[in-house]
Amino acid sequence: METNILLESGTNELEVLEFIVGHNHYGINVAKIKEILPYKQPTPIPNAHPCIEGIFMPRDTIITIVDLSKSLGLPPSENTRSDMYIVTNFNKLNIAFHVNDVVGIQRVSWADITKPDESISNSGKGVATGIIKLSDKLIVILDFEKIVSDISPETGLKVSDIDALGERQRNTKPVLVAEDSPLLSKLILDSLHKAGYTNVIMNNNGQEAYDKLCAFRDEGTIYDKVKCVITDIEMPQMDGHRLTKLIKDDNGMKNLPVIIFSSLVNDEMRRKGESLGANAQLSKPEIGQLVTTIDKLIAD
Repeated sequence: METNILLESGTNELEVLEFIVGHNHYGINVAKIKEILPYKQPTPIPNAHPCIEGIFMPRDTIITIVDLSKSLGLPPSENTRSDMYIVTNFNKLNIAFHVNDVVGIQRVSWADITKPDESISNSGKGVATGIIKLSDKLIVILDFEKIVSDISPETGLKVSDIDALGERQRNTKPVLVAEDSPLLSKLILDSLHKAGYTNVIMNNNGQEAYDKLCAFRDEGTIYDKVKCVITDIEMPQMDGHRLTKLIKDDNGMKNLPVIIFSSLVNDEMRRKGESLGANAQLSKPEIGQLVTTIDKLIAD
């Protein structure tokens, strides 16, 4: 599969691989994908989670296979002739997802991706992060991190790392966060509060965060009201790379430290973040490292 995950930096675009499970069309950010392979019978693992189909070993790496139809509550494949494995890398994990067919790659803007409303993502239980309308069909962008963390919770955020930091003093310096996942937003907020950061400004996406920053800039209070920005990469309306570029290109806010905190921080995406001026980039499981990085960036 040929992809172009290094799109021009900060353009708010992404490439989505469209695939089919059952009769439904879903999508995944191409930046998460290592390769796509034809289905082969996996090796089952005794007593594994019901959504773990087994393992296989392309080349020299053992990779866990998630049965996506079972994760989504859909009927299993009637035949596997066109089935594929989408092999991914995020949160420092290599995971394959068993799908029924692969359609192709669509290039879209984050501004054209609609965030599901509360009826779909109620109480952080939904696994849809966005919806793309493409001609006569809808493509649902899935939250693969949540699918995996539901199977193995410690792959999401290592909240136990906060306890390892020990007793910490209360810190009222304001930290602004852009994160679209309701579940991760709550975990990040709770973790920062537990680490002593009591003045946390949460935002549902990059556009909401940027609008708030612009308002602070225009009233001349931005460096008083925000000491550090933490942003996810994948978000509807405006992604974290676009947000980082806008901050660092703006003379009125360019000195704000920006931390990219995302499941997508691999070598290629790290180079992209560096080119945009990000002060730090951390993979999402490392919530303890996030706290210590904030400490360093906003120290007097």
